[in-house]
Amino acid sequence: MYDQSRSNPSRTAMTFDQMLERVRYEGAYPTRERAAEAVHHVLAALGRQLTGHERVDLAQCLPVEAALSLTAQIPATEHLTGWGFVKDLAARTGATPATTRWDTGAVLAVVTRLAGPDLVARILHQLPDGYALLFGQAELRRPHPAAA
Repeated sequence: MYDQSRSNPSRTAMTFDQMLERVRYEGAYPTRERAAEAVHHVLAALGRQLTGHERVDLAQCLPVEAALSLTAQIPATEHLTGWGFVKDLAARTGATPATTRWDTGAVLAVVTRLAGPDLVARILHQLPDGYALLFGQAELRRPHPAAA
């Protein structure tokens, strides 16, 4: 036997129905169907941006139905900024950027709780600028090398 310890286990197990209720509450959605739509759209879009261990670890933290939305997507070759993520998702769903930003915040607030701070920090380190606010975190500027 071997000990396969996870560096970031899911903080609290949550069923997909419980996740939908949390997203419905966060987003003030009138129905569970609207919350489910937001979950699937946002996680599919995030699945196009995440790669590697962060993608796998996040999928393990999510209920199966949500994890399938995340992992069914082929990661894009070009990473979008946070604002680019919102604009791309709005274009794909036919929603306004404001509605899409709302949906993203509602879904990622719940994802943040499920993933925990360590995994969220790793995810944010992997993604370009602008995602911290989408995850409900402070946006800290990354140091850029000085031009010579």
